[in-house]
Amino acid sequence: MATNLFEDFDPVSSKQWKQKIQFELDGADYNETLVWNSPEDIKVKPFYHYDDFSKTATANTKASEFKIVQNIFVFDVEKSVERALDTLKRGAESLRFTIENESIDIQKLLENLPLENTAVYFDLKFLSVDFVSKVNAIIEQKNATVFYNLDPIGQLAKDGNWFTTNEKNNFETLQLLSKATRESSLISIDLALYQNAGANMVQQIAYSLAHANEYLNRIPTIHQAIVFEVAVGSNYFFEIAKLRALRLLFQLIAKEYYHDKDCHIVVTPTKRNKTLYDYNLNMLRTTTECMSAILGGADAIANLPYDAIYHKDNEFGDRIARNQLLILKNESYFDKVNNPADGSYYIETLTQQLADKALHLFKEIEANGGFLKQLNDGIIKRKIQESADKEQQLFDTDKEILVGTNKYWNSKDRMKEQIELYPFVKIKPRKTLITPIIEKRLAEKIEQERLDAE
Repeated sequence: MATNLFEDFDPVSSKQWKQKIQFELDGADYNETLVWNSPEDIKVKPFYHYDDFSKTATANTKASEFKIVQNIFVFDVEKSVERALDTLKRGAESLRFTIENESIDIQKLLENLPLENTAVYFDLKFLSVDFVSKVNAIIEQKNATVFYNLDPIGQLAKDGNWFTTNEKNNFETLQLLSKATRESSLISIDLALYQNAGANMVQQIAYSLAHANEYLNRIPTIHQAIVFEVAVGSNYFFEIAKLRALRLLFQLIAKEYYHDKDCHIVVTPTKRNKTLYDYNLNMLRTTTECMSAILGGADAIANLPYDAIYHKDNEFGDRIARNQLLILKNESYFDKVNNPADGSYYIETLTQQLADKALHLFKEIEANGGFLKQLNDGIIKRKIQESADKEQQLFDTDKEILVGTNKYWNSKDRMKEQIELYPFVKIKPRKTLITPIIEKRLAEKIEQERLDAE
């Protein structure tokens, strides 16, 4: 006969726990000592208890369904096909091709890939009806799943200019494509840009939703799933809650447009906390970040190689990044449980608080003209810069720690000879419609000083 072991113990209320904690603090103030305030102005308590927890809406997260994505930059088509086939044999489940111009032979790129079983994401650096039409013809023959990931607003935010001449032309082209692509996902939201530039989590969620709202409002023919490309950092539980809050709020907003498709969340670890020195620590960072992505309900994850900020694409870095996800999925049993974060008082509370704050900011943006207006007026960039400056100040004063960089660094570490890619912000003077939002890593200043001293 089964017995409930908990019946042998009297229940303890949250009030009793707090009294015990205050007794142990020996006069120290409870709030000042144990309650800390996040950059999102969320007060994090030392414990969460069922009797002061109110049931909140729960995001539909299914950890077992995430796909492992391999990023491939397409320059030489034959080499890209060879690499794609090799990575699929080694455990990749989806492919994401970055294509810079229309001259790429898309027929040659796709014809020998097993598209019937492999979803393909495109990161297109241009807007072209002809190119998408060519892809459509191929995928209809192969019954393939394709995500075009077109984001003209994200292009404006990141580059300072639209894909083509003006705003009207970009939205007219999207209107045509939304009718032609049928079931294939067309639109994506580059939320990763805001995270990598230093936005806090409330800003990331609110800006990406306001960003998506511009498309839903201007292109009523969008009935396909909208992709959110998200970057996650090392604040483990907050990042889980961020993804859950994003999904909850998108469902809320999409309902107003009778958009019945759930969003499709593709996650990559952030670059913001990655370091040039003691680079092996990047593997630890990306592992916990991928764990947050899985538990937060990501649909697909493209891991960031530990050497991505200073090495060109290479087989070893790709293999390590892919194997991290394979271990999490197949050996750590992260693929066996649906909704693993549900029921955690802490995560549920964080989810609700992030959602409430992000929804409030979203409403403010809409009340003041919408996302595009605030982007064109420079307000979005200014607000992100303010958050980034606060975080940079914490890092510069050693209150935010990156082990191996501003704490416990190896003074004998040498990197100058290993750099293949310029790992710092690049200055590119040119004429733009708006000042672009710039991605910047926290460790750049320290690393430049150390490189100069080698």
